[in-house]
Amino acid sequence: MAVTGARALPPTATAADAEVRGSAEEEFRAFMTVRWTRLLRTAYFLTGNHHDAEDLVQTALAKAFARWQRVRQADDPDAYVWRMLINANVDRMRRFRIPEWLTNRFPERHAPDASDQLGVRDALLAALARLSALQRAVVVLRYLEDRSEAEVAALLGKRVGTVRTHNARALRRLRGDDALRESGGEEERTG
Repeated sequence: MAVTGARALPPTATAADAEVRGSAEEEFRAFMTVRWTRLLRTAYFLTGNHHDAEDLVQTALAKAFARWQRVRQADDPDAYVWRMLINANVDRMRRFRIPEWLTNRFPERHAPDASDQLGVRDALLAALARLSALQRAVVVLRYLEDRSEAEVAALLGKRVGTVRTHNARALRRLRGDDALRESGGEEERTG
């Protein structure tokens, strides 16, 4: 095997192959660096947990790197990777057959949190967790990622009408959520 740098190449590989592979890695690294923050934010709203969000983004990016030639040739590489992220979240949710209640409050906590915004955020995350995975994905992509209905439909592989239906149902559930209303989320939205 020919060796270039620290990488062993197959016997048929040439230095030009190593150069192409290196440029693809650099291109992927640049792609990932620019999009990491938005992907992580989306994943956080999908999972409700920072650690699960990081795992989800890493899973999606690992899959994207493994298929980088296909991803970079896609019409919209961002949409391709976002779809991988959403699919990875759906796969993750399928593994959990029992409902998962997300919380940031531990029973042994003595002092209440003084920040109103943290209370609203916790209530919003809990309300999002009570939505179905598809409704949560629609709300996160539509309102927190500020994507159009057509973009959300394309990312989810659904029709625009389906996205509108799930969006309306999710908003109805969120507006009727007593915990979210009590936390002040309703007042902030209207006031």
